[in-house]
Amino acid sequence: MDYQPGDIVSRRKGVLMHRGLVLEDGRVYHNTPFKGEHVSTMHEFQKNRRMSVHATNEFERDEALRSYRDRSDRPYNLFTNNCEHTISRATTGRGKSPQLASYLISGGVAAATLVLTRSWGLAAAGFVLTRRLTTKEDPL
Repeated sequence: MDYQPGDIVSRRKGVLMHRGLVLEDGRVYHNTPFKGEHVSTMHEFQKNRRMSVHATNEFERDEALRSYRDRSDRPYNLFTNNCEHTISRATTGRGKSPQLASYLISGGVAAATLVLTRSWGLAAAGFVLTRRLTTKEDPL
């Protein structure tokens, strides 16, 4: 796998993508429910799953690594500090979680569809369609 310090790495974690930031020493800074924001080896992060790399440009790498050095490790919170919040905070200065937003919007559409139509099939279709419309390929 070809990556540089400051690149964003991702791997599947169930139906979600887990994100991390590659550090200068090859380890990964990420956020998990039981450990919060922490550093792991690449092998520990990967957990024998296929991993993808989002290469960042020189400016993004420098910003992300500077932000990592100035960090204060925060505990995990699904809604306010998951792995995407951690990595977007390091790369953009603002914590956001596109996956969480997509699931919440899709769940709302599915619930509204179920209430209006009383059809589980239409509710499921609404969820899937909304997920497709609100999911980006961009890692953050």
